[in-house]
Amino acid sequence: MLGIRMNTTFTIGDTVMVLDDSLEGKVVGFNKDHYIKIETTEGFILEYKPNEIIKISNEETQIQFNQSVSQVLAEKEPTKKKKSPLIKPSKKDQMVFEVDLHLEKIISGKNHNLTNFDKLTIQLDEAKRAIDFAINKRYQRVVLIHGVGEGVLKSELEYLLKRYDNLVVQEANYSRYGLGAMEIYIKQN
Repeated sequence: MLGIRMNTTFTIGDTVMVLDDSLEGKVVGFNKDHYIKIETTEGFILEYKPNEIIKISNEETQIQFNQSVSQVLAEKEPTKKKKSPLIKPSKKDQMVFEVDLHLEKIISGKNHNLTNFDKLTIQLDEAKRAIDFAINKRYQRVVLIHGVGEGVLKSELEYLLKRYDNLVVQEANYSRYGLGAMEIYIKQN
């Protein structure tokens, strides 16, 4: 059986093996930069640094050879990161961005001094910010909770959403939101 000897001194005629390649050969000389010239079993003359080759001797066992080579190769092997399992979300689990447009959810404090126009403007600005945010963050679904009321906010939201391309607007899930919400699907490339 063949084995290796971890020795940095090589002499002409030593049988050696290249660590990072499947080459074997005999030492045939040295150059001025301390590289070792090896004649491979195929007859090619190649030069290697002393730390890139190992000496093979007939006295040691194959077990020692395998342990030493695997140890050297393990030191050269880059550490691998664990891969996390790839989980594809189902349509049910798609992230929904919910925005409540009730005035008390948007602004804190008393809003007695605001006119109806001011209140509507604040709610529409919040809806526009939410839609722009969802498009920017590549959400696929947005639910705007507008409440039932007289339908003024709902009609203004529908008018606002017509300005956007690639939006599909429909009533939101009745069992979850009742009549006071609309669901927006964002078509993105």
